[in-house]
Amino acid sequence: MQEPSYLTTAEGRQLAYHLTPGQGPGVVFLGGFKSDMEGTKALWLEEWAQRTGHAFLRFDYSGHGQSSGAFTDGCIGDWATDARAAIEALTKGPQILVGSSMGGWIALLLARAMPQRVAGLVTIAAAPDFTEDSMWAGFDAAQRATLQTEGQLALPSDYGEPYIITRRLIEEGRENLVLRSSLDLPFPVRFLQGTADKDVDKSVALSLLDHSIGPDMRLVLVDGADHRFSDPDCLALIGASVEEVIARAGQV
Repeated sequence: MQEPSYLTTAEGRQLAYHLTPGQGPGVVFLGGFKSDMEGTKALWLEEWAQRTGHAFLRFDYSGHGQSSGAFTDGCIGDWATDARAAIEALTKGPQILVGSSMGGWIALLLARAMPQRVAGLVTIAAAPDFTEDSMWAGFDAAQRATLQTEGQLALPSDYGEPYIITRRLIEEGRENLVLRSSLDLPFPVRFLQGTADKDVDKSVALSLLDHSIGPDMRLVLVDGADHRFSDPDCLALIGASVEEVIARAGQV
């Protein structure tokens, strides 16, 4: 595995990244909750970028992968700040954001904070507002009490060791909710969602489409696809969606 480069942010965090040079608009992959830039989708997109000659950036949020910090110290706002710092420091011009799961939420926050740097958007099982609408809403009274009194709560995960959910993650997440008002997305957008996703229900994708306003938006539901969205057909769909967004960027 190739050693990453590192970016030091204004907050002093060390973000690990891999940057593929190429033509614009560049593509930036935004990973999911407690995932890293070595996942199947990120590496597949890097190979696609090398094959097609497009610039591509993959990186780890603080507390994720090879970046500095503890996962339990972070929250949505921190990771969105990391993503913005990486885009501003490492890319040039408007970018195509590809957000997977939590990365879809991060992408929407970036589209709101720095619209001039976003040329298009592709989300994969996007999980906007999940800290409130999935986690907090799904906690029972005992779990909520534990979170309030102890400051954290352990949740089982299908992807390895339990997730440690902190009180700060939940409370700070409320400051970054995006589905409580309309989302202005004035560029090509493709929302991809599997119908067999056990982590993000397809109703979230429908709600995201309903809340979004833009001239070129499509929601694609893939029958039987799960949250990983990483089988060959799903990866090919991601690539085709990115290519379509690139082709249509600047035309809307």
